[in-house]
Amino acid sequence: MKPADGQPPSTAAQMLAAAAALGVERLDAQLLLLHVLGRPSGDRAWLLAHDTDILADAVWPAFARLCARRVAGEPVAYLAGEKEFHGLGLQVDARVLVPRPDTETLVEWALQCLQGRTAPTVLDLGTGSGAIALAIRHARPDARVAAVDRSAAALAVARANAQRLGLPIRFAEADWLERADADLDLVVSNPPYVAAGDPHLAALRHEPLGALVSGADGLDDIRRIVEDAPAHLREGGWLLLEHGYDQAAAVRALLARRGFAEVQSRDDLAGIARCSGGIWRAVK
Repeated sequence: MKPADGQPPSTAAQMLAAAAALGVERLDAQLLLLHVLGRPSGDRAWLLAHDTDILADAVWPAFARLCARRVAGEPVAYLAGEKEFHGLGLQVDARVLVPRPDTETLVEWALQCLQGRTAPTVLDLGTGSGAIALAIRHARPDARVAAVDRSAAALAVARANAQRLGLPIRFAEADWLERADADLDLVVSNPPYVAAGDPHLAALRHEPLGALVSGADGLDDIRRIVEDAPAHLREGGWLLLEHGYDQAAAVRALLARRGFAEVQSRDDLAGIARCSGGIWRAVK
């Protein structure tokens, strides 16, 4: 779109207005424009302070291309190449899921479970971008954190994030707990939990399907993790799992049947039970 004079948009205000006319939400447009300008994603105040400045000629074509891709459904995080999670700036692309703010609920619960433990051992299953493992390691520098994923491509993203952030994590390519150590203080995971055929998958078509879908009811991977985790947890170790908005009762039932104690769920930012977990007591 062009202003009334027929010229391409040349100021931040004009470009954001054009993006809105294309159907791009304002926050998304601001983040994309900051990316094109090479400015930090948290610098939205700069756009407001400089909204009438004439920008370089190359800005509009680059911004317009990103807006078109956003309208087509690509996540802003992929377009900008980054996503903030638990105070960390993570680089992300189509090899990994975009970290969601609701997953910070899982991290906060994990940190609570580690309170009072010296140099705790932690395993993040299906690490993707490394978001959970890196957030825990950042908050608990004494923790010995390992992370696995069955996708070599995802691990490349996670390793790059760990190196850039200077956070030592032991990464391995593995299928859930098949190569895990024993005597862990915490196993934490945001595994695939979407049911095959779920209509919401259409909106997630740009993200890796293997990190989303887990059988007919979405619980295949969670069942396997719950079954195998006790062999790798020390007495009093925790298993924490993120799951779908309507799966809390089913996941709690799986944990209880496997023998976990203190089985409970935690709500996400919208007040929905999004994470469930329990403590392993080998001595009943």
